[in-house]
Amino acid sequence: MSTPVPGPSQELGAFLRAHRELLKPADVGLAATARRRTPGLRREEVASLSGVGLAWYTWLEQGRVTASRQVLASVARALRLDAAGLRHAMRLAGYHEPVAADDGPEGLAATVRPILDSWPASPAVLLDRHFDLLAWNAPWSALWGSPETVPADRRNLMWLMVADPRLRTVLQDWEPLAMNIFQHFRAQAGPALADPRTGELYDRLEEDAPELRHWWGCHSVAELTARTVTVRPPGSAPVLLSLSSFHPVDDPSALVLVLTPSSERDRQRMTALCERPLRAVEPVDPEADERAAG
Repeated sequence: MSTPVPGPSQELGAFLRAHRELLKPADVGLAATARRRTPGLRREEVASLSGVGLAWYTWLEQGRVTASRQVLASVARALRLDAAGLRHAMRLAGYHEPVAADDGPEGLAATVRPILDSWPASPAVLLDRHFDLLAWNAPWSALWGSPETVPADRRNLMWLMVADPRLRTVLQDWEPLAMNIFQHFRAQAGPALADPRTGELYDRLEEDAPELRHWWGCHSVAELTARTVTVRPPGSAPVLLSLSSFHPVDDPSALVLVLTPSSERDRQRMTALCERPLRAVEPVDPEADERAAG
């Protein structure tokens, strides 16, 4: 007879119980007593520290109730779970939205930037959950221009795909990839769709590319699929690049995109492009055309 496999709720309960039994009262600022008959903290102590009822917390460990993300985060804090433990608890509870890195986007960028820089011929970029650019390497700047020339409120992959003239000129057949990026953003954004930053970004898109508003107003979703794209930098022969992506372990809500040369010839062309002095590019000014027209 096969052994029954516990469901996610039972797995979550067992996980929380195991961590509760590992903690000592002193770990959470409680006085130890000599009358404890079980290891670790009592359920009522975890319930009190988490701000939930004892009966409800007991049912949570028994796999009989579900917890909201906020309540589960409170339980995790009471149990002193680290970032990996919190991610695991969230996934067991059915929340696949990753947990952001503790030290914020600056810390994540500092961690990932050396990885991006280790690809001397492969343009690569680190995106946050809104697809804002956090870090990039020299090949990315050599191919598309430095993101530093783009205003911070528009330094976003979706905005670049539809409103940056250099990217649309360099990237051949840009539309399928651009649409896929919008679809993937919706597929993975979750609660980020309601964030103020998402609203701000959509306002910028509306201002600068109103003819494509059906892209960000659409509800279709899709994964960002691996593909080969062709780029033609100014003064260079075409280069074939293979697009792939992965999520950093430190913050799975972030995304790294890397464009790897498809052949040795493509690698040599990218290397030659990167060895050129970086052309001075005027900062993007979305209101320039409007002022000129006025």
